[in-house]
Amino acid sequence: MYESKNTDQYNHRFATFDGIEEKERYRNRPPINEFNENQLQDPNLFVIPRYWVKELDVNQVVFDFWKYKWLIGFRNAINAFADSRSVRFTIIPRYGVGNSMPLILSRKSVREVCCLVANFNSLILDYIAKQKASGGNLNFYVLKQLPLIPPESYSPQDIEYIGDRVLELTYTAWDMKPFAEDMGYHGDPFIWDENRRAILRAELDAKYAKLYGLTRDELRYILDPADVYGPDFPSETFRVLKNNEIKKYGEYRTQRLVLAAWDMMGY
Repeated sequence: MYESKNTDQYNHRFATFDGIEEKERYRNRPPINEFNENQLQDPNLFVIPRYWVKELDVNQVVFDFWKYKWLIGFRNAINAFADSRSVRFTIIPRYGVGNSMPLILSRKSVREVCCLVANFNSLILDYIAKQKASGGNLNFYVLKQLPLIPPESYSPQDIEYIGDRVLELTYTAWDMKPFAEDMGYHGDPFIWDENRRAILRAELDAKYAKLYGLTRDELRYILDPADVYGPDFPSETFRVLKNNEIKKYGEYRTQRLVLAAWDMMGY
């Protein structure tokens, strides 16, 4: 059974209970081991959960129209002081999930569903969600208020562009092979490459900035208001993300890559 703590954006293998002693797994705040980059490069390495659910029970509660061997879930918990992002969607194998990981189902095509996932994971949507979510949970009544791009607003080129990137970001292990095949891809999982993934995500963020009708300066503001109004400007947007990246990379990498992707697209 998947719990939200096992996942992150575009990553169904964020953390595992493998290596955690049995007596420690069932504490109120149990420890969990995050996969490192070397581990994520192994497509045969999967999440070890705390709990197990019968496959028959899972199939009985999933709506009949959902024929896929994978699911779309999101992390319900939000911590503005610790998390770099508030909305974190991912595609996982068709397993049971805990109540900390609500599911989203859709009757749209697989590639259109990829656009939904990418929309939720975009910086632009996350910026809006930060204004809406006042508590520690991303409840459905908050989720339903978020301004998603409607399916009819995507061009065929948009859907192909977004779907290809969601596929590469998602299909990093063999347990997501059914998703890849539903996308029309029959090759091996994509190798986990942090630099490559950062570029793909930046391209998606730039694409959604365009779909939302933003200008470059508006995108700059969402990334970091101080970049537009100067270092003394009192407002912040993605402070945790910015600080984490400066600490890890010596720069606010997301800002640089998203603006570079915007400029490359000729917007």
